[in-house]
Amino acid sequence: MVVVSAPEYHPSVVSDAAERREQLKQVYLEASACTRCALAETRTTVVFGAGNADADLMFVGEAPGANEDKQGLPFVGQAGRLLDKLLGEIGLERADVFIANVLKCRPPGNRDPRPQEIESCRDYLHRQVDLIEPRVICTLGNFSTKLLRGDPTGISRLHGQPEVHVLGHRAVRLYPIYHPAAALYTPSMLETLRADFARLPELLATDPPPQPEALEAVPEIEPEPTPEPEAAEAPVPGEPMEPEPSPDQLGLF
Repeated sequence: MVVVSAPEYHPSVVSDAAERREQLKQVYLEASACTRCALAETRTTVVFGAGNADADLMFVGEAPGANEDKQGLPFVGQAGRLLDKLLGEIGLERADVFIANVLKCRPPGNRDPRPQEIESCRDYLHRQVDLIEPRVICTLGNFSTKLLRGDPTGISRLHGQPEVHVLGHRAVRLYPIYHPAAALYTPSMLETLRADFARLPELLATDPPPQPEALEAVPEIEPEPTPEPEAAEAPVPGEPMEPEPSPDQLGLF
């Protein structure tokens, strides 16, 4: 297949929550039919992410696993159930947050993501951040933390330490924590996770960081004239139809 790099993304300033949700649905539709990298040939489903489109708190993992690839939803296995439990302990639930991954497609055999796959998928995550406008993003585990920070420092040195970073065009507080799966394999890790989760209410109550000045100066694009409607053509046999938003895939949009 021909590998296509992700186009450079230029955001528009969107303040209305309903409009942001509609734009997020359009990003979902684009991602659902994505063929930018070779993972399109091996995936079962694009796992765009799910949750509250106005969430103050966002979680970003590495990539979908086998269960996520089948169901099209992030964190549906044991690690997801532990994440739900940890959220409940601080008075939150999955409906309050948005959960996504760096990659939207599962790498075969759960291998590590490759640089070209990361580059092809990067703007989907940046557009999610631009439109959801979270105050805090929890990076789950080593890979997500290193990628979003742009630094090779490992999670064991960084967990529980918030930092302000610009992702795409938006400044957010990154808060690295261990991946919930780590506590499944190493039970002693659970108390560390609990301690890091316990700081989240305080972080969410903190004023959001100042946004890059460039965002405030983005001009609105004049819409092009709407052409006269044409008679709908019959679909070509064997040609895929444009996917409709799935309520399960779109979470609480």
